[in-house]
Amino acid sequence: MPQPAHANASAVIDRLRTWKPESVSQVIEYRGETTVVVPHKLLLATAEQCKQDPELNFNQLSDATCVDRFPNEPRFELNYQLLSIPRLARIRLRTSVSGQQPVIDSLEPLWPGANWLEREIFDLFGIRFEGHTDLRRILLPDEFEGAPLRRDFPVEGKR
Repeated sequence: MPQPAHANASAVIDRLRTWKPESVSQVIEYRGETTVVVPHKLLLATAEQCKQDPELNFNQLSDATCVDRFPNEPRFELNYQLLSIPRLARIRLRTSVSGQQPVIDSLEPLWPGANWLEREIFDLFGIRFEGHTDLRRILLPDEFEGAPLRRDFPVEGKR
């Protein structure tokens, strides 16, 4: 019988640290959920390790979200919810990107479903995903200017 998700978290962290110690810059435990903070330059490699390593086997990206921490820098925090269906385990990868150059590697090559999630983040926050096969607006009209979920976007909108 598989162990509960929280019991698997320390094994995941140990496995990542064994693979590449610098891939885990911080671990946050909150309300039974584990977040692994990853340097943004190592996000793609760490996500690939989470998916390809047979002992980790995070075979599904269930969600990707963004938080604008303006006026803090790095400004944007990206959170990726990973699920291992065979192991009944969950983990969150978190990374940050600068507001000056909001660019990060796409996870679409690993999980094709990242296509829609990354397009939504691009559309609403203006973050570019390198290696994405079809990075274009998904919710807003093509002629829309700006990123409406940024904290410095005018509340009344732009005209």
